[in-house]
Amino acid sequence: MKTTLCGITLSIFLCAGARAELKWEQTQIELHPKPNDKQAVAHFKYENIGKTPVHFKSVHASCGCTTAQTQKTEVPPGEKGEITATFNIGGRTGLQMKTVAVVTDDPKSPNTTLTLKAILPQMLTVNPTFVFWKGGEEPKPKTINIKGGSDFVVKNVKVTPSNPEFTTSVEPSGASEWKVSVQPKSTDKGMAGTLTIVPDSPDVAAPQAYYANVSVTATPPPAAAPSPTPSH
Repeated sequence: MKTTLCGITLSIFLCAGARAELKWEQTQIELHPKPNDKQAVAHFKYENIGKTPVHFKSVHASCGCTTAQTQKTEVPPGEKGEITATFNIGGRTGLQMKTVAVVTDDPKSPNTTLTLKAILPQMLTVNPTFVFWKGGEEPKPKTINIKGGSDFVVKNVKVTPSNPEFTTSVEPSGASEWKVSVQPKSTDKGMAGTLTIVPDSPDVAAPQAYYANVSVTATPPPAAAPSPTPSH
């Protein structure tokens, strides 16, 4: 009985000491793509510091705009490798967070989430992005302020309303800054529209469009007069 117990104890000890273990150099990477970059690529490096091979079961990106690839499906003890995450920028701007879910047979940590953080330069900032008038309010112009980003040269901006019931005018208000005046022709009825704002920049052949929403809220109908109480 003693020999059996010792054998079981020794087997457990050897199995624990011979396990696989994948160590990541980092699980979050921050990237700062340049204005004309089409992609942002993160390299998540790892090493098997255990005594047995590690096998990748699955590697999946969080959305269709990001792909993830691993160099190998099996990582022997002592070997290194990386998972490459590629984020297709498209017309996106600002902070973008993309994740990659990794599943292995590492008994210590089978599930790992890799995070690609991309800070994309913005050509314009628009403030506010929504203005409105109440029904019956005097249709005075309201202002939207536009400012060019520090990573770009913006010469001018073109503003086009989707609804002809709104008129706009653009005038400079500072270095790479503009003031857009927008005004409804009438506030007698509810209506809405979108302002499409396109920068003129030599840095980008086809600049991204920015948007602001405008609307006139409908005037509520007058309350019905109470019916007279019949006399008896």
